[in-house]
Amino acid sequence: MDILLIAGLWLDGSVWTDVAAELDKLGHRPVPITLPGQGDGAPAATLDDQVAAVVAAVDAATGPVLVVGHSAACTLAWLAADARPARVAGVALVGGFPSADGELYADFFDIVDDGMPFPGWGPFEGADAVDLDQDARRAIASAAVPVPVGVARGVVRLADERRFDVPVVVVCPEFSPDEARACVDGGDVPELARAQHVEYVDIDSGHWPMFTRPAELARILAERAVA
Repeated sequence: MDILLIAGLWLDGSVWTDVAAELDKLGHRPVPITLPGQGDGAPAATLDDQVAAVVAAVDAATGPVLVVGHSAACTLAWLAADARPARVAGVALVGGFPSADGELYADFFDIVDDGMPFPGWGPFEGADAVDLDQDARRAIASAAVPVPVGVARGVVRLADERRFDVPVVVVCPEFSPDEARACVDGGDVPELARAQHVEYVDIDSGHWPMFTRPAELARILAERAVA
């Protein structure tokens, strides 16, 4: 099965290199996506541009696909399910949850010169970055691309309720499955509260398991990649 891999804020498709290699060994076709405005030299990209890129990758697949979103890009993966519910066989949400219709995509940090730059490691100290050594931190920070303001402050638009029938796996890195389930059951994630098939899976890592637990993450994804 084609497995589309969408990185979170600031990062391009290369962050999936190790996961993609493992998925290939497991018999799947990994498709890392470099989003418009996040590594392709298009600083004026919008959220609509990023959604279009993901949907185009779904359309280019030879059959049903598993769409994987990391962190903020969990919303992009969910938007793909909304746009193509008949083509998306499943959605994997790694370290994040989908935003609801009408919410801003990722207005989390200050905008500087029409982009939202990586804010440094301060906001991520603790469980998020506990398993990243200094070399990994330097590599991530040096590769980080400011997220265009048109992406960060783009408005999420969801329209097709068939998305709620698409199976979802929530991969829980810096938080536990019980914590994730409590967020959903408590009303903090209305999109998943309405989803009909939601599974929670633990992974012993910080917020970026594609760097620190690529083989384990690939195994989790491969086990859910069923047509």
